[in-house]
Amino acid sequence: MAASEEVLAALQDSWGDFWLFRFFVNAAGYASIMVPGFLLIQYFKRKNYLETGRGICFPVIKSCIFGSEAKSAHPDDSSLASRNETMESSTARQVFKLLFCAAGLQASYLTWGVLQERVMTRTYGATETDPGEKFKDSQFLVFMNRILAFTVAGLYCALTKQPRHGAPMYKYSFASLSNILSSWCQYEALKYISFPTQVLAKASKVIPVMLMGKLVSRKSYEYWEYLTAVLISVGVSMFLLSSTPNKHLSTVTTFSGVVLLAGYIVFDSFTSNWQDALFMYKMSPVQMMFGVNVFSCLFTMCSLLEQGALLESAHFMARHSEFAAHAMLLSICSAFGQLFIFYTINQFGAAVFTIIMTLRQAFAILLSCLIYGHAITVVGGLGVAVVFVALFLRVYARSRMKKRSKKPPVGEASVQKV
Repeated sequence: MAASEEVLAALQDSWGDFWLFRFFVNAAGYASIMVPGFLLIQYFKRKNYLETGRGICFPVIKSCIFGSEAKSAHPDDSSLASRNETMESSTARQVFKLLFCAAGLQASYLTWGVLQERVMTRTYGATETDPGEKFKDSQFLVFMNRILAFTVAGLYCALTKQPRHGAPMYKYSFASLSNILSSWCQYEALKYISFPTQVLAKASKVIPVMLMGKLVSRKSYEYWEYLTAVLISVGVSMFLLSSTPNKHLSTVTTFSGVVLLAGYIVFDSFTSNWQDALFMYKMSPVQMMFGVNVFSCLFTMCSLLEQGALLESAHFMARHSEFAAHAMLLSICSAFGQLFIFYTINQFGAAVFTIIMTLRQAFAILLSCLIYGHAITVVGGLGVAVVFVALFLRVYARSRMKKRSKKPPVGEASVQKV
C-alpha cells in the first residue's frame, strides 16, 4: 500500500514538472481572469454604458473598456520630433548618448542572460553530501520581472510628462498574455536546450515571420531579404548539426526545447504586432510598458495563488538567499533594459538599436560558453558567424532602402509642403 502511494506521488511530481502540463495549468489560471473580464466588457458594451452610465465608477469603467481618445493618424510624430532634435545636438553629446545607450543595453541584457541560464540550469544549496535543488517554476520568475517593470514604469510615468492616455485599458491584456507566455516559453526552453541554441533561434525568427507574411498577408519581399533568410537558415543549421550531442538529453527532450522555442517566437511575434496596433493611440512607450505590465502582474499573481506556487517559490527564496539575489537582479536588469530600449529607439532609431542588440546576442553566446562551458566546434562557430553577418546585412540593406525612399524624385527637390 505504501509502495503504491509512493509510485502515485512520483507520477504526480513527474506530471507536475512536465512543461505541457504546466502550460495548460497556467493557461487555466489566466482564463479564470480573461473569461469573466470578457463577459463584463460585452455586458457594458451591450448596455451602451458610455451613453447611459453615471456615478463614481463611470470614469474607471470608461477608461478600462472604452478609452477616452480617438486614434492618432501619426503615432510616431513625437518620436520623430525628438529624433530631429537629437540630430541637431552636438556630435560629442551624440557620441556620449550612443555610448550610454550601448553600455546600458549590453550591461542589462548580458547580465540578464547569464543569470537566466544560472537560475534555470543550476542547483542551489549544493554541498558535498547534498546535490542541492533546482528552481522549477518559470512563471514565478516572469511575475518577479513584471512586478519590478510595473513599478519602474509607474514611477517614470508619475515623475515625467506623458501624453494624455486614450487607449481602452483592456486592450493591453492581449499583449500582456502573449508576453507572459513568450517569456515563460523562453525560461522553460533552457531546461531542454543550451543558451547559445536559444539565442540563435531568437535571431532566426525572421524566417517564420517572412513565411507567415508570404502565406497569410501575401507580402512581397526584396531579394536581399530572401538572401539573408537563407544565410540565417544555413548558419543555424551548421551550428545545430555540429553541436556536441549531450548523452543525457533524449530526442524527446530536444523536441520539447524546439517546441518551446517555436512557442516563444509565435507569442513574441503576436506581442510586437499587437503593440504596433496599440501605438495608433497617443501613448509613449513607457505608458505601453506600464499598461502591459499591469495585466502581467494580475495574470501571473492570480495563477500562482491558484496553484499555491507563490508561497512555494517564496519558501525557496527563503531557503536559498543566493536565488533571491539572482531573481531580484534578473528583474532589475529586465526592467531597466526595457527603459534603455525605449530611450535608444527614441534617440537613434530602430537600425542603431538593432545593431547594438545583435552585438549583444553575439557577446551573450560568448559569455555563456566561457562561464558555463558550452562546447562549440569550428563548424558551429562558423555557423554563428554566418547568422550574425546575415543580421548585419539586413540592417545595412534596410537602412539603404529607407535612405533611397526618402530621396525626392528628380524635379521635385524644391517642392515643399505648406
